[in-house]
Amino acid sequence: MLADHGQAVVQWPGKRQPCCPPRRIVSLVPSLTELLADLGLEQDVVGITKFCERPAQWRRAKTIVGGTKAIKIDRIVALRPDLVLANKEENVKEQIMELAAHVPVLLTDIHTAGDALQMIQAIAACTCTAERGNHLVAAIESDLKMLRNLSPIRAAYLIWHNPIMAAGGDTFISNMMQHAGFKNVFENRDRYPKLEAHQLGEANPDWLLLSSEPFPFSQKHVPFYQELLPASRIVLVDGQMFSWYGSRMQHFVAYVRHLRQAN
Repeated sequence: MLADHGQAVVQWPGKRQPCCPPRRIVSLVPSLTELLADLGLEQDVVGITKFCERPAQWRRAKTIVGGTKAIKIDRIVALRPDLVLANKEENVKEQIMELAAHVPVLLTDIHTAGDALQMIQAIAACTCTAERGNHLVAAIESDLKMLRNLSPIRAAYLIWHNPIMAAGGDTFISNMMQHAGFKNVFENRDRYPKLEAHQLGEANPDWLLLSSEPFPFSQKHVPFYQELLPASRIVLVDGQMFSWYGSRMQHFVAYVRHLRQAN
């Protein structure tokens, strides 16, 4: 398996453990909601967040339990879940700890592709879908190996416009950039540093990647950054491809190949 980050990928923050297999699942993370669907657990998922857009039909069929950072704890508890999936970065610590006092919560902490593959296997094992999980992990790992030896491109990846914010070197996004052959010019910065325009200009990346989420960069933002970085290639990218650490990863290699060929 790809090298992991060396820390706990999943943990149980409370004392409650899920039944096996869990039959009432709530997902508080959009990328994990999609993973549950690809593991064949549609009948077992009872609650999702308002940001869980995949699969689209689940937004009509499942109970919406708030946003990723503003969950409705009473609504979740009322669903009587025997498993809740959360994430250290996506969700708010205090809310998750309060929730964990009432229901079993599996908390994920993902920094690398290796972490994500371990997490997929852990969730698949927990939900008695290990065969599907192992197949998915093997396919993703095999695909990622095909991206080795790409010619490196110095790049910056922006997640926000005002203020300007980039992905630092200790993020899952930065690790996926590395797999895609991009050398993060802000790899020595932690998390998501705020940048002044001149700092981005001084970094002078060959490519500037403008993500579709969480800030919805679009063509109208390109002229601003092209003026700031006249020698850089400004590229709009699908943020889910770089930041969703679940079954969306199975589409990453094809996306990267198209991205590099088209630009």
